[in-house]
Amino acid sequence: MSPATTLSVGVIARIDEVSEADWNACAGADNPFVSHAFLSCLEDSGSATAKTGWLPQHLLVKDSGGRLVAAAPLYLKNHSYGEYVFDHGWADAYQRAGGRYYPKLQGCVPFSPVPGPRLLIHPDAPEGTLDVVIQGLLAAAREHKVSSLHITFPTEEEYNALGQAGFLQRLGVQFHWENQAYGSFDDFLAALASRKRKQIRKERREAIDSGLDIRTLTGSEITRRHWDAFNQFYLSTVDRKWGSAYLTRRFFDLLGERLADNVVLVVASRGDEPVAGALNLRGADTLYGRNWGSTEDCKFLHFEACYYRAIDYAIANGLKRVEAGAQGTHKIQRGYLPQKTFSAHWIRDQNFADAVSHFLDRERAGMEREIVSLAEFSPFKQEET
Repeated sequence: MSPATTLSVGVIARIDEVSEADWNACAGADNPFVSHAFLSCLEDSGSATAKTGWLPQHLLVKDSGGRLVAAAPLYLKNHSYGEYVFDHGWADAYQRAGGRYYPKLQGCVPFSPVPGPRLLIHPDAPEGTLDVVIQGLLAAAREHKVSSLHITFPTEEEYNALGQAGFLQRLGVQFHWENQAYGSFDDFLAALASRKRKQIRKERREAIDSGLDIRTLTGSEITRRHWDAFNQFYLSTVDRKWGSAYLTRRFFDLLGERLADNVVLVVASRGDEPVAGALNLRGADTLYGRNWGSTEDCKFLHFEACYYRAIDYAIANGLKRVEAGAQGTHKIQRGYLPQKTFSAHWIRDQNFADAVSHFLDRERAGMEREIVSLAEFSPFKQEET
């Protein structure tokens, strides 16, 4: 009998139904977004709940002794907002054909386009546990009678395993900065072509000379006053983008309480009044850029707060990379180069799955070409031709 045959699969409706220690033993310490603390912040703040269309259905896998050996953050959803891998077109097409696309299951970190583990396996889990998790996800999809199951921003290893299990595979692109053992920001600039180096220096100078006091805060340096201001920045960004505010004010307080040492908050103030901010979370070797907002327009402040201060922090703290979030080809000229992101999709209706598969075959080929093309705009000297 295979060790994996002794495993049992269950579902919980709240992250607090499993202990933080047990969940984190599977999630690891590298990526804060899959930590028990972050997921509980989303749920306890009312940001990711049944009321907002994010009903937790987290998958747990236990051995015969009741020890948690694997888990997966999972949500039953009645919309496609807050995911950053867009399937609205699929939903529209399926519903025009007479199908019912919602509800669906989503394996992800809500509102966070951050690549990382989604199938959380304990280091001491028995061989075959990953397959049990995947089959458990499929069983949950069938039990809920959903149209589809989506795993977004998994690792490449998980992406490949899901593909082997029959999931449809989709490629995306983000822009990440890699630390080549730079000793300072000037060392990073020295690796750039002269014109790009001069442009970044100009942008930094204009942002810094604007009269704003720009500081990078973490841990106990961040007070409730900072979170009050940042919530306003977040809401102002939502308003400008004609979107919806996914995160509640309570979320930021909980984040500051439960993950204080992971929070890196860049705050720009005019006098005593904060006017802009950029929220990052620190992992074991990566700084993850998440949210930005401002109540005052200032030339190049967005680049300074979101990209250059993040690089400063990564260099000073010996981090390997900065991941600057979704979208933004303008990041390339600031040293953030294109990187593949992944998602995997299971669709119940075989005819519809075939149609989506044909679309994804073409989209993947196009995305591969786009990533190669984007890389040609690298600002680094060694990339020039």
